Amino acid sequence: MLTYPEIDPIIFSVGFLKIRWYGLMYVIGFLFAWWLAKRRSVRSDSPINTEQVDDLVFYAMLGVILGGRVGYALVYGTEQLFSDPLYLFKITEGGMSFHGGLAGVLIAMWLYGRKLGHRMWTMTDFVAPLVPLGLGFGRVGNFINGELWGKPADLPWAMQVRCDDTWSRIALCERKLNLPPEVAMTPPLHPSMLYEALLEGLVLFVILWWYSAKPRPFMAISGMFLLFYGLFRFAIEFVRLPDEEPGYIALGWVTMGQVLSLPMILAGAVLLLMAYRASASPAARA
Repeated sequence: MLTYPEIDPIIFSVGFLKIRWYGLMYVIGFLFAWWLAKRRSVRSDSPINTEQVDDLVFYAMLGVILGGRVGYALVYGTEQLFSDPLYLFKITEGGMSFHGGLAGVLIAMWLYGRKLGHRMWTMTDFVAPLVPLGLGFGRVGNFINGELWGKPADLPWAMQVRCDDTWSRIALCERKLNLPPEVAMTPPLHPSMLYEALLEGLVLFVILWWYSAKPRPFMAISGMFLLFYGLFRFAIEFVRLPDEEPGYIALGWVTMGQVLSLPMILAGAVLLLMAYRASASPAARA
């Protein structure tokens, strides 16, 4: 059993400006995506050239931030949104949804692909291997913030968290675990955000980087991303505490994350099936 380390989520402050580890993790993720895109853009099967990488990453960044924030507010923060419509723009208070960010990136890639004369799946096949490391860094940011904890666990790497007056720990101790005020520490918990950093970040990156190392059928790389991310996220949700809103939404154990991951798994499998059927057709071999 381990104790969660006391990490200040703010790196430093300059006047009213506060530089947070969580935001830095997003910056590092985008920088890695930009660097990897530069490497992929020199390949003969790349839909963009090196000079277009900056625009691609800019479109993707807008999709992640706008889609992630809107998705979070509509799915997990409806109570705050209805009470304060400006909550949507209070990004510094936290709250980003992966599934909303994914929708935002798909729209961004459709728009940028249209500008270049490419189909959306052509662009997502290029972008998919760039995404997982950013997801992994984002989950490290969640760990530093002390959020997205898992359920109680009797494991050597489970972590106890101090119940103090920070907003994330108040939410964890009082509202998610229903601990009485006099309790100073949580029971040992799954560090589920680190599980996500490992599986949705590092492992998914290795899978997609290896799979995309040589030309693959149209839509196949996008399908691999959707399939494996959906599977990893669906599995981790079993040990992750549900979000306060909406909590468990069916059968006493189904979470919103699992409901949103199922279409990804299905869509990924369908894309892979379509991709390999199309590549095996006589027209494709001609």
